[in-house]
Amino acid sequence: MDNNIQKLEHCEICPHKCKVDRLNGKIGRCNSGKNVKIALYSTHNFEEPCISGKNGSGTIFFSNCNLNCIYCQNYEISQLGKGKEIELEELANIMIKQQNNGVENINLVTPTSYVVQIIEAIKIAKEKGLRIPIVYNTNAYENVETLKLLEGFIDIYLPDLKYYYPKLGEKYSKVKDYFNIATKAIKEMYRQVGNPRINDEGILKKGVIIRHLVLPNYIENSKKVLKWIKENFDNKVYVSIMAQYFPTYKAKENEKINRKLTKQEYEEIMDYVYSIDLSNGYVQELGENEEEYVPKWNV
Repeated sequence: MDNNIQKLEHCEICPHKCKVDRLNGKIGRCNSGKNVKIALYSTHNFEEPCISGKNGSGTIFFSNCNLNCIYCQNYEISQLGKGKEIELEELANIMIKQQNNGVENINLVTPTSYVVQIIEAIKIAKEKGLRIPIVYNTNAYENVETLKLLEGFIDIYLPDLKYYYPKLGEKYSKVKDYFNIATKAIKEMYRQVGNPRINDEGILKKGVIIRHLVLPNYIENSKKVLKWIKENFDNKVYVSIMAQYFPTYKAKENEKINRKLTKQEYEEIMDYVYSIDLSNGYVQELGENEEEYVPKWNV
């Protein structure tokens, strides 16, 4: 048995460190077991422009999550576990299929629970000719020790940085110490892949893009997050500020976040971004109406 796979026997893959024996039929805090479970794979054209490019990003959506965000837009996959279990060989074949479809990269969405299996699948895929960049698309609630296993396998890290205040992480995602854990994880990601490297077509080949979803009524939280990014990385990483929030799943029942952003909130964040000269990245436009949730990006 591969040494990495054996880590599932006493699972400490993510910061929950629930120590469950996932190798022998037990389910972890993330609701994941031994086998990789995916909901779907597709060509996605609505990521940041340097990720999607003209040909799209080859997304693979993994089922389950080590966060329990009450506003998750993919809650059927992340919280309700929609998907099917597959073997590592099939996961590798999906990566090759995506590459054959001409996508810009392989985009692993919510992969944290399956890191050790994914590493083995990447090894298989590389033996079969996988050569395009691999994106690790994560909520950033990661163990640094686990991330170190990914060094050399991941080209682009695409972490969220959701909360500055610990109480918000506990209230909305049921995790403790989110900011402290996530920022250490992001620093490790940057250590591995360094400054952004973009080709002549404007496609990111290596680097970090930190995403931040602005929540209604929590503009100060967003300012603190953005300030930390500026102070710690200046413009050595890309920042992606997302305005697409809308209340879904259990957020509809929460009086603080049961609405979309107002124009005033959006403009306050934009003013702050310019005031701290956070210029390397993307800003998502505010939707024109209630039905418009498709990302639109301004540099």
